[in-house]
Amino acid sequence: MRTAFRFCVLVALVLSLAGCASKFRRYDGPKVTHVTVHKGARTMNLHHGDKVLRSYEVDLGFAPEGDKKEEGDGRTPEGSYYVNRRNPNSKFHLSLGINYPNEEDLAEAKAMGVNPGSDIFIHGRGPWSPWRAIRRRPDWTWGCIAVTNSEMEQVYAMVHDGTPVRIHQ
Repeated sequence: MRTAFRFCVLVALVLSLAGCASKFRRYDGPKVTHVTVHKGARTMNLHHGDKVLRSYEVDLGFAPEGDKKEEGDGRTPEGSYYVNRRNPNSKFHLSLGINYPNEEDLAEAKAMGVNPGSDIFIHGRGPWSPWRAIRRRPDWTWGCIAVTNSEMEQVYAMVHDGTPVRIHQ
């Protein structure tokens, strides 16, 4: 009798948590018309026109000062981009790719004789990050923009392909 009761409680617990396990959220609010990242303030804002819908603290590349110039420099790029891809299976929980390098970045890198790099994302922290649950932490990405996994679920639901992303110093 006790074993059957424990089994029923365990099944009920698993079923109640199953609804919480999905990383894919729904968003039915105003459309995100653009995203702004302010590197100096370590913030990312999701906008609908002039109104800020959500604001997040972010982590940047491990060498965050200045504009990204070449692959491996640890800088987060600065300029005008747009979301050009989505990765629901990212090792950093979820991710939104931006179209770095753009034409300006490519021309600058060519003039310098360097590889500008690629694969810049807005992403979560993934399962391994020792600081993924706390608010202030050091910049650690290879040039990407990172938020908590829970915050990334919101961003992923709200921001669609083609959304402009402006990254400022």
